[in-house]
Amino acid sequence: MSLRARVATLLVATAAVVALGIFVVVHFLLGGPPVEDYAAGVTAGQTVHVVMQEDPQNGVTSHPDWVSYFIKSPATGAWVHTTVFQVPAGSRVDMTVLGYDGCTPLRNPVWGQVTGTIGNVAYVNGKRVSALNSWSGCNVAHTFSIPQIGLNVPMASPPLTANLCGTSPCTSGPHQVITFSFMAPRQSGSYFWQCRIPCGGGYLDGFGGPMQTLGFMTGTMEVAG
Repeated sequence: MSLRARVATLLVATAAVVALGIFVVVHFLLGGPPVEDYAAGVTAGQTVHVVMQEDPQNGVTSHPDWVSYFIKSPATGAWVHTTVFQVPAGSRVDMTVLGYDGCTPLRNPVWGQVTGTIGNVAYVNGKRVSALNSWSGCNVAHTFSIPQIGLNVPMASPPLTANLCGTSPCTSGPHQVITFSFMAPRQSGSYFWQCRIPCGGGYLDGFGGPMQTLGFMTGTMEVAG
């Protein structure tokens, strides 16, 4: 191979490596779901109200059949396909989750217990609960769990025979309204949250796909100091 050919090959290979690096940075480091900022204009310690919904599909991504959470934008009121939100440090967080997805029995009944909330209780359509037994009745769709602060709340589901919402974000159809409150940490940082139900249909033991992907069934609560 001539010197000119070797130089040309080296330049092509270098360009390919650079292109790959740019792709990785853009798609894996700079990409990701947007942050819904509930801390904007709120001082530390003030109460914020976070509104979410969980759906049997999403219809807005390249994986439309994946179950997913949506978050209501505090700025526009629109439903945004993301699982990342920000709250002020030390604030009381009042959560409302609209549960549109169907039931899946919990693998471990411990995830049916409400922990880490104020009073260790949640409310399903206004009814106070401290646990949901997904084996006595198919009544739990997902969970909202932040392991770092010991928070776990089972998300109640519509009845087993319900005709579930088919277009996301859902605006109508059978659903449950789950409300609960907890205190955000005083320490700023990123707090990972996830669903504890194996809801990745088509993946080994249900633990892949949406269950391990930001923007679907896992997310972060960013705490701003």
